[in-house]
Amino acid sequence: MDDSLARKFQKDLNAGLVALVLLGVLDKSTADLYGYEIAKHLQRTNQGESLFKEGTIYPVLRTLAAAGLLTSRVVPSYSGPPRRYYRITDEGRAMLAQWSDIWRQTRGFVDRFIEGTAV
Repeated sequence: MDDSLARKFQKDLNAGLVALVLLGVLDKSTADLYGYEIAKHLQRTNQGESLFKEGTIYPVLRTLAAAGLLTSRVVPSYSGPPRRYYRITDEGRAMLAQWSDIWRQTRGFVDRFIEGTAV
């Protein structure tokens, strides 16, 4: 079996889901979070293995912030470079709701075909 096709499929699938997952994580958080902290949370949530590479998270966070879906602030760190903390905005919550609906519809559509229940 060709593992490279499976890896490519996973990569393509993840590319479309990173933004949705990041908005979901930040929506559920009561505190501002920085990229590394989010990456570790994703890893813990998936039994120690993240589906997203840490390096893919940062550009998506910046894109979401540029679109007004997140706010960010930079805080100096004594143990390393400054950290950029993110918080979801009201616009981000509205987009999360819209994208979640789209995800549910898409998931349902795909499930009907792979589970053989499509007529």
